[in-house]
Parts: sequence; structure tokens; C-alpha cells
Amino acid sequence: MRKFVCIVLAMSLCGIAFAQKADFRKGNRQFKKGDYGQADISYRKGLLKDSTSVKGRYNLANNLYRQGNFDEAATQMKAVPVDSLHIGALESDALFNMGDIAIARQDWQTAVNCFIQYLTVHPEDIAAKENYTYARYHLQNQQNQQDQNNQNQDQNQNQDQQQDQQNQPQDQDQNQDQNDQQRQQQQQQPVELNPQQAQQLLQAIQDKEKKTQEKVDEKKAQAVKSRQKEKNW
Repeated sequence: MRKFVCIVLAMSLCGIAFAQKADFRKGNRQFKKGDYGQADISYRKGLLKDSTSVKGRYNLANNLYRQGNFDEAATQMKAVPVDSLHIGALESDALFNMGDIAIARQDWQTAVNCFIQYLTVHPEDIAAKENYTYARYHLQNQQNQQDQNNQNQDQNQNQDQQQDQQNQPQDQDQNQDQNDQQRQQQQQQPVELNPQQAQQLLQAIQDKEKKTQEKVDEKKAQAVKSRQKEKNW
């Protein structure tokens, strides 16, 4: 994190402006002592009185960074209109600190962008170059990992489709075999009749046997008559 920039406010006749100035100055003293919890309170009190204070929000973001609250530090720093600072060192330090916060949050793309902007103004800054190289390295790894995951996902989808196509004829054959087996089982299974149906079937069989027997007797009688006739010649 870039060194803390003390804030010097312009004198104002407004009572609110004096109170705001007192809060930010108090926060600055607490920050320098490493009392980040109390500095947080002082900066927030000052911002409640003047939410448009760019320097107050910038210092609050730095204080949050020192407390390890990187997400809120990023939120506060994003609210700082860097392009509108126009105060030299503070503008550059804001970019540097934004990059530091982005690294802490593993937001590699934002970190790379911030240090690129910073290095266009301070190309000789070794710390900024190291941070930029570090962020770019992790960003490249992240992009490579995403590309690999996408490739693996595409391969898995293609394999699933091929497997489905291969299994489809097998599934159809299996279904046909199952249907054939079910038909055979149905044919082999005895048909259960209720008492009335059983009686009707028995009566039909007896009637058929009776008619068959009558035909046999008739043929026998005709044969006997034929033989008798022959004997009567």
C-alpha cells in the first residue's frame, strides 16, 4: 500500500466544514498511530458531514485496506473519481492503492488495469512493475484455467453425446428382447378361469366328445350293416 497521504483542508467559515475538518484530522492522527479502528470511526463521521469529500473517502479506503477489509476498501476506492483529483501524488497513489486492493481480492484484471495506468505516469516505479508482473501472471493463469475448463466441458458433452448415440441401438435391442420375453411369459402363464367359465369349458368339451362318439358309433353301425349285407348275399 502506498504511503498514507495526509489531508490538508482549506479553511472554511462554515461550522460544518470545521467539524468535518476536525474529524478527518483526528482520523489522520489515529491512522498514523496504527489505531485503524478509531480512524475508521473518525473518517466515517467526517463523510457523514460531507459525503462528497474525495480525500476523506480515499483515506477511509486506505484505512479499510489496513484492516484487511478489502471488499469495502474496493467499494470506497471505486467511489473516488480518480480523473477528477488533479492533485498529482494523490491521483497516482489512488491508482496504486486500487491495484493493491484488487490484488488482495484476487481481482487480477482490475489490478493489471490499475498498474498499467499508474506505470504510464511513473514508468520507473519498481514496486509498481513488480505488482503489475505479479497480477498479470495470475491473470494469465486464471484465463488458462478457464480455457481448460471450457475445453473439458466441451469434451465431456461430446463424449456424452457419442455415448448416447452408441447406447441407443443397444437400448432398442434390449427393449425388444424385454418385450419378447414378456410375450413369451404371458403365453406360458396358465389362464385362470372363474367357476362359470370352467363349467362352460367343461360342457363344451363334453359336447364335443359326445358328438365325436356319436360319429364313431354311426360309422361302426354302417360297417356292421355293410358286413351284414355282404353276408346276406
